Amino acid sequence: MCDKSHINIHAPIVTLRYIKNTMIKTIKILGTGCPKCQAMTRVVTEVVSENNINATIQKIEDVLQIMEYNVMTTPALVIDNVVTIKGRIPSKEEILNLLNE
Repeated sequence: MCDKSHINIHAPIVTLRYIKNTMIKTIKILGTGCPKCQAMTRVVTEVVSENNINATIQKIEDVLQIMEYNVMTTPALVIDNVVTIKGRIPSKEEILNLLNE
């Protein structure tokens, strides 16, 4: 039989909880500075700010760096080094869904 005399039934219960978005997301917006690229930057920045997402946002305008991602149409959205959107401006809802994956 197991000796249970060492168990403290009055010990506090420890509750662990998952905190959403504890990992820092790395967001890159690829584009040469055209109005669509500026619009994507604005929308992404608003989503991150409005939802308190822990992220860094980097704007990449150098064509050679953009080509490293095999992107030929801009703007493009890269999240954690994965190209998620090319050639269009996503909705806030779509960006939020991608950041929460």
